[in-house]
Parts: sequence; C-alpha cells; structure tokens
Amino acid sequence: MNTSSCIGISTMKPCCRILSSCKGSSFIGYPFGKCNHLINDNLSNPHCKLDDIHRVSNYANRVIGVIGSNRSVFCGSDSNWRHSRILLGFRLNKETKCYCVNANVASDVRNHSTSIEAQGNEKSFDKFYIHGGLNVKPLVIDRKESGKDVAKVEEVRTDVNGGSGVNVKHPDNYLNGESVSESPHEKELSEVEKEAWTLLRGAVVNYCGFPVGTVAANDPADMQPLNYDQVFIRDFVPSALAFLLNGEGGIVKNFLLHTLQLQSWEKTVDCYNPGEGLMPASFKVRTVPLDGSNGEFEDVLDPDFGESAIGRVAPVDSGLWWIILLRAYGRITGDYTLQERVDVQTGIYLILHLCLSDGFDMFPTLLVTDGSCMIDRRMGIHGHPLEIQALFYSALRSSREMLTINDSTKSLVSAINNRLSALSFHMREYYWLDRKKINEIYCYKTEEYSTDAINKFNIYPDQIPSWLMDWIPEIGGYLVGNLQPAHMDFRFFTHGNIWTIISSLGSHEQNESILNLIEDKWDDLMGKMPLKICYPALEHEEWRIITGSDPKNTPWSYHNGGSWPTLLWQFTLACIKMGRPELAQKAVDLAEKRLSADHWPEYYDTRHGRFIGKQARLCQTWTIAGYLTSKMLLQNPDMASKLFWNEDYELLENCVCALRPNGRRKCSRSATRSQLSYLDSIED
Repeated sequence: MNTSSCIGISTMKPCCRILSSCKGSSFIGYPFGKCNHLINDNLSNPHCKLDDIHRVSNYANRVIGVIGSNRSVFCGSDSNWRHSRILLGFRLNKETKCYCVNANVASDVRNHSTSIEAQGNEKSFDKFYIHGGLNVKPLVIDRKESGKDVAKVEEVRTDVNGGSGVNVKHPDNYLNGESVSESPHEKELSEVEKEAWTLLRGAVVNYCGFPVGTVAANDPADMQPLNYDQVFIRDFVPSALAFLLNGEGGIVKNFLLHTLQLQSWEKTVDCYNPGEGLMPASFKVRTVPLDGSNGEFEDVLDPDFGESAIGRVAPVDSGLWWIILLRAYGRITGDYTLQERVDVQTGIYLILHLCLSDGFDMFPTLLVTDGSCMIDRRMGIHGHPLEIQALFYSALRSSREMLTINDSTKSLVSAINNRLSALSFHMREYYWLDRKKINEIYCYKTEEYSTDAINKFNIYPDQIPSWLMDWIPEIGGYLVGNLQPAHMDFRFFTHGNIWTIISSLGSHEQNESILNLIEDKWDDLMGKMPLKICYPALEHEEWRIITGSDPKNTPWSYHNGGSWPTLLWQFTLACIKMGRPELAQKAVDLAEKRLSADHWPEYYDTRHGRFIGKQARLCQTWTIAGYLTSKMLLQNPDMASKLFWNEDYELLENCVCALRPNGRRKCSRSATRSQLSYLDSIED
C-alpha cells in the first residue's frame, strides 16, 4: 500500500504525536506546504499555528488508531483530500486486539477556527462554509493518571471472520458510552422474535472491531451474493431503529460517522465527479493483506456511490435517509451531541446543498432519474417520484430541527422553510387523487394558456386508466406516483404514501384517506403478505415499453407489484400516528405466519403475494429488522412519536405558494388551517 501519510498515537509515552515530514506533501489530504515538523499535544512547536493543529487533528480523525506492539495504522492519500481514498486499517493476526481512542467534541469547538461562518451575501445559503475543510471535528484524547499520563484506550476483541461479536443479550454493546443491560423487551420474546434477533445480530458487520452496520442479506447458502453482502444506507435504517428501540445506540452512531466520512471520498464515473455531498449507496468492509507483511491483514472500507450499481444511478435517497436516521438517533437516545458536531453539521449542509441548488425546474419537487430510490431499476418513476419527495420533505424538516441556528445558518434555514412551504402545498394540491379529483380530471380542458388555468400540467383526461375508475373507493384517496407536464402516474406507490403520513406531507384529512384506502383495498395491497410496493403491476405492452422487458421486474414481481415485508415498520409507524394501531397489528400478524417458515425472504411474487420471489434473497436483513421494529413499536407506541412528524403550523401560516388575490385560485392552505383548528377544538 502507498503509505504517503500515516498517523499513530503512542501508548508508551505521555505525549500524543502526529508526524509529517514531507516537503509540499499532505497529511491525510491536508496540505502543509513547505514544512517539516512534529505536532505534540502540548502545542510547544512554534512552527505550528493553533488553527493548523485543529485542522490536522480533525483530518486525523479519518484514520486514527493506536500503535502498539505488532499493531500499526496506515493510510494512503493524494494531494487533494476531498478526492482521496483513505484506507484505514489495523493489522490482524489470528487473535487480534484492536485499540481505539475515544474522540469527543470539545464544548467550545464553535469558538475556534473550525466554526461555521457565512461570507458575503447572507441571502444565499451557498455562502455557508467551513474554515479548514469539511471534516473538522477536533480530536480529544481521554487520559487517565497512572504515574505518567498515558492515552486511555479501550481493548476490544475482534472476530477476524467478521462475526458480529454480540448475541441476543448484547452484553458488550454501548449506548452513549455506558454498558446496556438486557432490555425488558428481550425477556419476553416469542420464538419467531428470538430467531429474528439472532439473524439480525448475525448480519452485523464489524470494522476494526466495532459494529458499523448490517449486510443486506446473510443467507449462508447463497454462493453469489453480488452486492447483498454490503451495508446499504437505505437497508440499514430498519436495522438501526430495531437496535435503537432495543437500547443499543453504539452501532447506529458508528454507522452515521463512518458513512459521513465516506461522503467526501472520490466519486468518479467516466471521468465525471458528482456533487461532493453525495452519500454512498452502500459500502463493504474488506480484509486485505498488508503490503510487505507476513500474514497480516487490514480492514478497509470500499464505498459504492453508484459507479458499480446496475445502471450507474446515483443514490439520491441515501443522503435523505442519513439525515432522517440522524434525527431518530438523537430523539431516541437523547444524545444530541452527535448532531451538534461541526463535521456532522457540515455533512447535513452538503446534502442540503445538493438538494436545494437552483436548476431549470419550475417545481419545488426534486427532479431525479429512474432507479434513484428503493425502486432502483427502470420502472418509469423518473421525474418527480412521490417516494423521493416524501423523503426530501422529511429530511428538510429533520435538518431544520438539527441545524445550529446562528448568523451563518440563517439563510440556509430560510431556504429550508421556503422549500418546505412550497413543497407541501405542491404535493397536497397537485398530487392528491380521490374520487372527486378523478371526476375533475375527467372533465379537464387541455391546452390552457393562462395564469388562471385549472389544468396547470396539461393532463389529458384519456390518461386516466380504466382500472382506476372502478378501484378508487368512495371515502379514500392517495397521492399519485409522479407528476410532470402532460404526465400523471396513477399507480399507488405504498412507500411514498406511507411516508407522506409519517412526515405530515399530506394534510390530516389526506392521511386519514390514505389509510382508509389501504383498509378498503386490503386484498389488493396486503393480500397474503404485506405490503405491495406498487399497484397495479405493469403488464403486457406497457411492461415492455416502460421497463424495457426487465426479466426481474415481470408483472407482480420485485418492484413491479411485488410484496415487500420490510415496509411493515413504516406502515406500523403511520398507523400508530393516525391512531389506527389495529391495522398495523393485522398486517404484522399476517406476515408473522409466514416469514420465519419462509426463511425471511426479500420479497414475494404474484398478485396476492402467495409465493416467495423468484429471485428473492433469503435471510434478508431489512425484512427481519422491519418485522422486529414493527413489533417493538406496537408494544411501545410512545416511542413512535419520536420518529414521526406532526403538522407544522408555521408552514401553514407562512405560505410561499405565490398565489395572490389577483384572479388566481385561492390558496388551499386556508381550508387546511380551518380543518386543523376544528380538530384542535375537538381534542380540547
């Protein structure tokens, strides 16, 4: 391995040292220029400025380890830290002991040079930036007195074969630095739940001795796992929630920080670099031989930003899920110091910068390509798919909660508020579909050129599919799957509609109507295994044109009308929020009858989900975690309130839809405000 830079902290001497001795080189990507110096923890070197030391120690956080006997840490980097592939590794023998140094955030970190500042015109959130780079968390070494000062380390035994190192009783897991005893929940588990916990813990991935995520599937009989042996950001969310609800926050915190570090790694597809805020779709922990060693190995992280994905699609939803999970971690554990860290604040900003950047689009919705979310293959969802908009709305609300408010972030928070207001109005007004709206579309006039046009998107009435006219119930409704000029996707997409309820993207009345529709169309959307990812399936010529004759997305299979048990936890959360837990319990009971016997498949096929998917992986982790999370939420509904969002009254009061009393149609938010006032009076 190219070891142009390296870092070590000695446990044999009281002084922590970071050495760089290269003319015009970089230390973990940090350019020193012409310098040759040693940075000590007593800051005695006159050639090093305090700001430089902060920056170096912050970048050092990327690859930090402790050098002891037969142990070393190496990293390779180029001259540009933002485009460096840093390989962090520990030497591993048959019986390996890895050491870690506790890194905490100094309480006065925002008073140093690494604080967030705004420059120039504060009306533009693009001026928000970080002094000294992106990953600027200061390094603090915890110490203990034993004669001379010695760096405090924690000794952790590592399973070289990649085992989780934990069991159902999780005695070695930590939450906020404290050991967690067996939770009351695990003392009263059914056999199915015990099996699920065992499988979930067996899917845990270790990196240098610490859990950092769960693989997508862990079927020992699968000889060709493809990328199912990787840790996906999207797939890990239900696993993270299961661990958090069970009192285990350590793995989630590790996951959030490691994926944050991957955010700034090199992302190149055919010589083009996408935005630096892009989060990876997944990563894999690889154990590789150490160059020049004798039978020694090291762990390295290998992320995929879409350059290896089928179709080379960027994972738009990864960053949104990361923000949502960050909020969930803080609300469940009570540990808000993680989201207050400067590097985490910067990570949030970079994701928002990608999402809020100006473009040619006329709408507040995010414009994405096909396959950029859970439906990651060609399924005709390019444009403004509902799932992305619901996650985007949730990520914006989460970010607004977590961002540190000061002079430098005011413009960013203002941009978030404006986008939230416009997005919620747009989705409630134009995506909503019920029997009344269908009748309105049925009578649409086309080719209207006017600011007063009723048919703003020029939707042709003949686009209304014949199946919909008889399928839509009297008292239910839903948000359509996509909306673009002259195109409305009338399919029911379960994930997007459920997350609309969770995030309060829809109004209270609309959220109630979505659940009413699901209950009314239970056989279609639940069948023998909940839940249909979309309804109905594309068939015949429509399937050939839209999917390109995709052999995996045949009618009523995989993303084309397949049934996905992982959606259980989101459905459960939505039902609890709306005061309908009996619906969720009915779905969980239905799934519980088969999941264990069928070895926890990824998805089910056929119109009613009677058969295991023809290409479904078994022991699918997010199927297992979705079931466990649903069970825990139903057993402790109060925890659900930490995960969903209630209606934001400020958004209703500060409408930026630009509709004025100048002949245009009156903004529908007034009706929504009146409805909420009525509901409040009922509760009182």
